[in-house]
Amino acid sequence: MEKWMVAAKKADFEGWARRFGISPVLARIIRNRDITEPEEVEKFLGGTLADCYSPWLLKGMEQAVALIQKDLGLGMKIRVIGDYDVDGICSSYILTRSLREMGATVDTAIPHRIRDGYGLNDTLIEEAHSDGIGLIVTCDNGIAAQSQIALAKELGMQVVVTDHHEVPFVEDKGRKIQQLPQAEAVIDPKQEGCGYPWPGICGAVVAYKLVQALGERMAYGGIAKLLEALLPFAAMATVCDVMELKDENRILVQEGLKRFAACENPGLHALLEVNGLDPAAVSAYHLGFVLGPCLNATGRLDTARRALQLLESQDKVSAMTAARELKELNDSRKNMTLQGVEQAVRRLEAAGGDPDPVIVLYMPEVHESLAGIIAGRVKEKYHHPVFVLTKGEEGVKGSGRSIEAYHMYEAMSRVKQYFTKYGGHKMAAGLSMREEDVEPLRKALNLDCGLTREDFAPLVHIDVPMPISYASMELAKELEKLEPYGTGNPKPLFAQKGVYLIRGRRIGAKQNFARFTVEADGRRQELLFFGDLEEFCGGLEEKHGPGSARRLFDEGGCYEMGIAYQLGINRYRGREELQLTIQNFYFV
Repeated sequence: MEKWMVAAKKADFEGWARRFGISPVLARIIRNRDITEPEEVEKFLGGTLADCYSPWLLKGMEQAVALIQKDLGLGMKIRVIGDYDVDGICSSYILTRSLREMGATVDTAIPHRIRDGYGLNDTLIEEAHSDGIGLIVTCDNGIAAQSQIALAKELGMQVVVTDHHEVPFVEDKGRKIQQLPQAEAVIDPKQEGCGYPWPGICGAVVAYKLVQALGERMAYGGIAKLLEALLPFAAMATVCDVMELKDENRILVQEGLKRFAACENPGLHALLEVNGLDPAAVSAYHLGFVLGPCLNATGRLDTARRALQLLESQDKVSAMTAARELKELNDSRKNMTLQGVEQAVRRLEAAGGDPDPVIVLYMPEVHESLAGIIAGRVKEKYHHPVFVLTKGEEGVKGSGRSIEAYHMYEAMSRVKQYFTKYGGHKMAAGLSMREEDVEPLRKALNLDCGLTREDFAPLVHIDVPMPISYASMELAKELEKLEPYGTGNPKPLFAQKGVYLIRGRRIGAKQNFARFTVEADGRRQELLFFGDLEEFCGGLEEKHGPGSARRLFDEGGCYEMGIAYQLGINRYRGREELQLTIQNFYFV
C-alpha cells in the first residue's frame, strides 16, 4: 500500500516569487528539493559553469596533478583503468582522450565483467607491468583495491586513484575507520578530510575535474575547448550513475545537454542517429533510458571496450557500424532482462507469504551481467532491498539495489566475511562470493536488518495539492525551468481528491494505456495513464465490483478516486497541447 505524503516545507514562497519572477507554486516545488536559501534558488534557476566548484578543493588533487605532470615530462607510459558501466566508460574516455591531447603515451584497460569482475584485479596489474606501464590512473574504481595497488607498487608502478564510491572501513568501538589504498594519490570526495562542497559527483566528473586541474597547472592552451567537448560525457555519466541532479550535478547535466548539438564526436552522433534522436532535443531521460543502456549493454553481454571504441571512432562509417551493434545488443539485453524479472517474480510468488525484509535471490541460470537490472526491477515491484546472485565462471557474482531506509554498502560491510570482493554505496552494490555462502549470507543480511513493515510502503511525495482545473499551459511552461529531471529533482507531482472517472478509452499499439475523461469541481478534463492498466482495472473492480472496468470503457460510469498527476506539454509537428498524466491513484 502506497503512503502518500504532502511536502510541508516552509519558506517565504511569496517573497521568492517576487524576487525571482516565478509563481508561488514553482517556489514551493523548489523548496521541496531541500533548497532553503535565496542564493540556492538563484543557483538552481540560473546556475552556470562558473558556479561549479574548483577541482583543487578535492583532496588528493594537488598530489595527483603533480605526479601526472612529472610523468608526462618523463614520457612515462600511462594506463587508464576504468569500469564496464557508463560511468566507467565515460571516465575512461575523458581521461584517455585528455592525457593523449596533452602529450601522454596512454592507453586504456577496462575489466571484462565476466572474466575480471568489477575494478582492479591482480591480472590487470600484472598485464600493466608486462606492458611497461609506469603509471596507472584508475577511474570509477580503485578505492577498494588495497591489495592490487600494493602489488602495483611492489612491481615498481605508480598509481593515482580517481573514484567516487564509498571508502572501505572497519569499525572500532562504534567508530568507522576508513581503509584507503596506499596509492601515490587518491581522489575520492567520500574520503575523510575532503572538503569538496558537493561529494555526490560520479566517477566521470571526478575524472573531468582532474583534467581541468591538470590543464590549468600545465597552462595547456586547448583546455577550454577540451572541457567543452567532454561535458556531454560527464553529463551522461552523472545521469546514468543515478547521481542526484542538485547543486553542481544539475549545472553539469544542464550545460552538457546544451552541448549535444555541437558535439563533434562521431560515435556519439552515430548513437543518437541509430536511436532516432535529435541532438538538439536530447534530455536527461534520453541519457538514462536510451543512450546509456546502449553503452551499458556492451559491458553486460560482450565487452565494454566496444563502447569505448565507439566513443573513440574517428569517422562516421565505423561509428555507425559500432552504434548499430550496440543498439542490437541492447535490444537483446531487454528481452533477457524481461525473462529474468518474470522468473524472479514467479519464484517469490511461489514461495508464498511475505518476502524476506532483504530479498536474496540466487538465480544461477541468469546471465550475471543482468543481475543489477533484475534486482532493480524486483525492488521496484516489492519495495524491498534486493540482491540477485548468479553463477559466474569462478564462484557467485551478484548485484544489489536498495530502498531509502537501507544503506546497502554499510549492511554488506557488517557481513563482509561472506564476500570475496564487494563495493558500492547506499543504493547499489556489486559482489563476488562462494556458492556455499549464499544461504548464510541471506540469513545474516536479514538478522537485525533494522527494517520495519513501514519501510516497505512506497512513498509518494506530493509537491503541491492542486485541483486539475488549475493546470494551465502557462504553469506547464514555467515548470520547464526545473529541468533536467532525475534523481533528487523529480518531475513535480500534484494531487487532487474527489476526481470522478466518467469514461475510458484504451490507447497505444497494444491497447495497454488509457485516456480518461474525468470530472472534478464541475469541470471535465482529459487525463492520460501510462501505468499498469491491468492493475488499474483490478483496483477499480475491487472497489466498485465486477464489470465496473468494462462499463467504464464501454458505456461510461462515475467512479470516485484520488489522483497524483504530472503536468507537461505534448509537442508534435509544431503544435503544443497541455498534457496531464496520472502517476498514482486510489479508489474511493
